[in-house]
Amino acid sequence: MRFVQFLALAIWIGTGIALSATAGPLKAGVARVDITPPLGLTMYGYGGRKAGATGVRDPLMARVLVLEAGETRIAMVGLDLGEPPAPAWVKRLRENASKSSGISYVLVTATHTHSGPDIRPAFPAATPPDWESDALAKIGRAIDEAHQHAVEARIGTGYGSVLIGHNRLRLEPDGSITWFERNNTMAPSSPVDPVVSVLRLDTTEGKPLAILLNYACHPVVFGPDNLQYSADFPGVTEAVIERELGGQAMFLQGGDGDINPFYAVHPLDQDAPRWKDWTGDRLGREAVRVARGIHTEAVTDARLDFAEDVLEFRPRWSREPFLSAVRRDWGDGQAAVVERWYTEGMLAPVATILINKSIAFMTVPGEPFVDYQIDWRNRCPVRDAFFLGYANAALGYFPTIRAASLGGYGAGNMATAVQPDAGARIVDHAIVKVYEMLGKLTGIPEELREKGQD
Repeated sequence: MRFVQFLALAIWIGTGIALSATAGPLKAGVARVDITPPLGLTMYGYGGRKAGATGVRDPLMARVLVLEAGETRIAMVGLDLGEPPAPAWVKRLRENASKSSGISYVLVTATHTHSGPDIRPAFPAATPPDWESDALAKIGRAIDEAHQHAVEARIGTGYGSVLIGHNRLRLEPDGSITWFERNNTMAPSSPVDPVVSVLRLDTTEGKPLAILLNYACHPVVFGPDNLQYSADFPGVTEAVIERELGGQAMFLQGGDGDINPFYAVHPLDQDAPRWKDWTGDRLGREAVRVARGIHTEAVTDARLDFAEDVLEFRPRWSREPFLSAVRRDWGDGQAAVVERWYTEGMLAPVATILINKSIAFMTVPGEPFVDYQIDWRNRCPVRDAFFLGYANAALGYFPTIRAASLGGYGAGNMATAVQPDAGARIVDHAIVKVYEMLGKLTGIPEELREKGQD
């Protein structure tokens, strides 16, 4: 987790985007591009690293899916990065995609690999090398390519179950929380979410076009001793899917804020690459099994609804002690970011997408705990409910209120800076948006109209 990019976040303050369209068949297009940055950059995720990147174990990719219903076009961008790039970077990508391909909305997500480059808080970056500009141009071209090659598509969903990890905050009998980083014996833990959610898109001939996999687990098989770029286990999972089924796979990270892989932070001298492959293969094989069982269907009257709203929250901690700790541990640059939270508020983009009034996506701009993913799926008014973390911004951990009260990493330390009820409010907001998109929370009640009120 990094916090230098926290824009901030508790009450809804406005709707930035809210559109829908119904027009003809559903179309879909895919593309991918290598965005591996230069060597030597500071790496993301572990404070203990003593040097920059020295090599490439496997390339870092950007994967793009464009969905179209008439003139409404949504681009989903999945990045092999620790978190989404700076907000100004995302804004620029959206502006460019709108101009070049008429894209209505761009959703930017990250897998949260801890073996990618550090994410800098500004675009363009204040210090060289400016690898972000090159990546931005490549991703923009990939969005254009996906749009240009979009074809009529069939769509379907399916679900499976597999465990590749555990809850890393262990509640002890005395009520204390201990750090449960690695679990080589696969001892049971709670809460975890074993659900493997799969969305499959085919051509009209039934050939796989895109396979989206939504699952919650930190990509931290590699630890701080690894100085080579890697997508970690999600890259292996995607490769398994593509090898077995064809098409383009996209791993969508879920509520992994308190979930580690069994073989987490594994030392290189204890064969970490082997356990990265084992973890990714285990998840990939279950996704393949699920995808093979999905019966995709043609959509003759496709509909895409989407909204991005801005929620405002306050910082969780008292100003001066928090600022002092940040300045001591992370320096003046990060302290300046925190200072703005207290003067400008913490603002968070929250996206909701509804496909054909039956498949819903909600996003969290940071690291949500797994309970939120389970809650969303249980309460969403449509059966197919996908939950995406690390989307559009990076605002740190979103623990549940209970977890925040118990403490532990990501729940009661500097890694979580937003007020404890922020995650719950985001889920509630997304549920309301889906009901609105379904037409169940709109209009004026008849009894009010009869009384002449509007």
